[in-house]
Amino acid sequence: MKIEGRLVKSGRWWAVDVPLLLIHTQGRSRREALKMAKDAVEGLVDHQSFEATITTSTDDRFMIGSKNEKALLAAALKQQRAHRNMSIRDVAKRMGSNSPTAYARYESGNAALTFEKFTELLHAIDGEAEAVMTLVAKMGGRLKAHNAAGR
Repeated sequence: MKIEGRLVKSGRWWAVDVPLLLIHTQGRSRREALKMAKDAVEGLVDHQSFEATITTSTDDRFMIGSKNEKALLAAALKQQRAHRNMSIRDVAKRMGSNSPTAYARYESGNAALTFEKFTELLHAIDGEAEAVMTLVAKMGGRLKAHNAAGR
């Protein structure tokens, strides 16, 4: 699973936005901005063996991935929860549980996340949040996005 980011030229700078991870950074060049995004993700995950990968698209989008998907998705959950000033116990209660331990396992990266479970946890953090799947195909080392109909 990969996380989408956006890259936009703003004057002499390239701005980076990764909404799910709440990362906003910039660089003087497209390449520098993507390097800053990679560094920001790795700093956010803060796991000694974690390495983020950046795959560019044919438009203003890029994808962040990692061999350690659990750590990447765990960081996304933690960022979203912290952004809403919620405790782990708050999220557990929204999931109908008295024990925060089950949710904490996902946020610490100790439990595997399916897309369905990730969506459920994200919805418990923010009832309005919705995970969206996008199909991308590699084309010469770059990505080409497809719409929902697969065209």
